[in-house]
Amino acid sequence: MSTAEHVREIETAWRGGTSGRDAYVVQSWRRCLDEYRLDPAVNCEAVILPEGRLKEHRQQAEELIVIARSGLERLYGHVSGQNYVLLLTNRQGIAVEYFGDPRQTHELRKAGLYLGADWAEARAGTCAVGACIATGEALTIHQTDHFDMTHTPLSCTAAPIYDTTGELSAVLDISLLSSPREKISQTLARHLVTATARRIELANLMAQTRRQWVLRFALSPEFLDVDPEGAVAIDNAGRIAGMTHAAARMLAQSAELDWRRPELVLGKPVSHFLNLTVDDLPSLTRARPTQERVLSARNGQLLFAHAIEPPPGTRIRAPSPAIPVALREFGGGVPGIDTLLEKATRLARTALPVCLHGETGTGKEFLARAIHAASGLEGPFVAVNCAAIPEALAEAELFGHAPGAFTGAAPKGRKGLVETANRGTLFLDEIGDMPLLLQTRLLRVLAEQEVLPLGGTQPRQVRVRVISASHRDLATLVAEGRFREDLYYRLHAAALTLPPLRERADFDWLVERLLARHSPSGRYLSIAPKAREALRAHRWPGNLRELDNAIATAAALCEGGEIGLVDLPERLAGGLAGSEAEQLRAALTGCGGNVSALARQLGVDRTTIHRRMRRMGLMRHS
Repeated sequence: MSTAEHVREIETAWRGGTSGRDAYVVQSWRRCLDEYRLDPAVNCEAVILPEGRLKEHRQQAEELIVIARSGLERLYGHVSGQNYVLLLTNRQGIAVEYFGDPRQTHELRKAGLYLGADWAEARAGTCAVGACIATGEALTIHQTDHFDMTHTPLSCTAAPIYDTTGELSAVLDISLLSSPREKISQTLARHLVTATARRIELANLMAQTRRQWVLRFALSPEFLDVDPEGAVAIDNAGRIAGMTHAAARMLAQSAELDWRRPELVLGKPVSHFLNLTVDDLPSLTRARPTQERVLSARNGQLLFAHAIEPPPGTRIRAPSPAIPVALREFGGGVPGIDTLLEKATRLARTALPVCLHGETGTGKEFLARAIHAASGLEGPFVAVNCAAIPEALAEAELFGHAPGAFTGAAPKGRKGLVETANRGTLFLDEIGDMPLLLQTRLLRVLAEQEVLPLGGTQPRQVRVRVISASHRDLATLVAEGRFREDLYYRLHAAALTLPPLRERADFDWLVERLLARHSPSGRYLSIAPKAREALRAHRWPGNLRELDNAIATAAALCEGGEIGLVDLPERLAGGLAGSEAEQLRAALTGCGGNVSALARQLGVDRTTIHRRMRRMGLMRHS
């Protein structure tokens, strides 16, 4: 392209004519003409600052240069041998750091791709650094995108670097003296420079906020701990004390604010933007698996999070929440269960979907009901066993049906279980057994907050809090293609794992609660030491459900106020029952076979002795 053709194109774009250029290129051309009074026919030669002035700029940017250097070295290593040049400029557009091939020093200085070069738009015209400073966005100025012919051989890609207050502090530029004709050839360069700028911002945030919590986040769990997309610093009062640019944009978007006004975010409570309080931060450290560290923004976006606590001595002590009565019924008094209930208490106050994990019978539905009771929701708790509904009827059961939708349909139609749970909690038990077709329908309901009955034409608005549960590993089902990945992350905003009964330190507390529940009216049952020993020794594959059934059965069989070993199911008594039989036989022998005498000696009714003899297969002594 000749100079005359280039000038005509710029003038045509300035007058509003059509152009195949990116909008940010045309806008820069107009700034060069209207604001800076530059002439595209006059070459803007590169300007390299003298040593004294460059030293001043470098001293002012010294802290950022130190933080950025390792990131720049890493990036330069990735593009080594491809003739790229790296420039780190300050917010005035002065190159304060430089990485390039020393064999090309003369050509690079002449082109302005050198330490001390001035790339301010007002002086150099349309260029990547200047346009990046003007827009605050990552972009590429490729060849004839440049304002005048001096720079048209170059292809330059730049990304902004923001400080912790949300203000533009620097620009990272990667350039070529010459490149392929197509602009799309620099797509990878833009990705690399943007990723490096993000890492520099994160390193700067960590350096500037050492005495505060830092919350890193990512959209994917796989990259959370290795390359997070953004981070915020949070002070003791739970307010935003600093942020990376990606975090600022995300927080602003969640509250429908303009990201170009960081003052609308900085200093505000983190709870204005995320479903999170300062008390929740300890639960998001690496003590929990990455997949479980999920939170949501106020606009519903789900994020995987990693909270980094400040050094000892500056640590925020998160007070334990008051556990509601409904949740206290689940257990307590031991650290593991108390931690579980504290998390459940905090989650109950949010609208976050919760996924409950645990073996069969560990009390997932009980805990789900308790979370609902503690939530304050006005709607009902609706439980759905996804494994128990016949697949042919599942769609109508969940989503309802219109009148006459199918043979046998209710004449007036019927509301589905999802709509029944409106303004309340929908509990999806054994969610891993839901057919894929229903998973797709459910995902749409959760995403759009509306349900379309089978055979219907008008969707109905619903607002439900979803709690799901499974004894199966949902992540494995996702990997096998048997569970939708997008639904998995939608349901898995927060996760609670219920321990198996054999690992619960509050086992005796649970036994006492169940004894109280199953005691006959007007009296309280106790349990004999050997019977309690048998309960403790059992592995409890059925967990709480099995324990409840065992005590309910023993309470019905026992005579008197104490459950003995013989009252327990045979699978629990095992060898202990045999030893008790020998003891009973010996006791009878000692009483001369007199059942009444033995009963008086033991302080029980003689019918109790007869019953135990029958259950142990002992013949009555005469």
